[in-house]
Amino acid sequence: MITCYLKYTIDPFQLDVFEDYGKRWIKLVNRFGGQHHGYFMPSEGANNIAFAMFSFPNLSEYENYRKLILEDQECIEAFKIAEDTRCILSYERTFLRPVFE
Repeated sequence: MITCYLKYTIDPFQLDVFEDYGKRWIKLVNRFGGQHHGYFMPSEGANNIAFAMFSFPNLSEYENYRKLILEDQECIEAFKIAEDTRCILSYERTFLRPVFE
């Protein structure tokens, strides 16, 4: 299993827009065979940092997902929300390997 960990720097005046964006991607990742673990919005502390995590069975399936989302209409619409509103200022993507007992 491979888990993608995303750290976002977001516009704190557009939290509702970013939350809508996140809810869309939760459904989309799950539809494309991943398991989304949720978006985590600012609460206490920094008001412009958010996180998301999702997993795929392996890197190959994640790479296939990355290809497919470029042609899917719902994905294109979700990308457009972020682009048009600029609710995401920057992001960092890290891949993790979970360890279970």
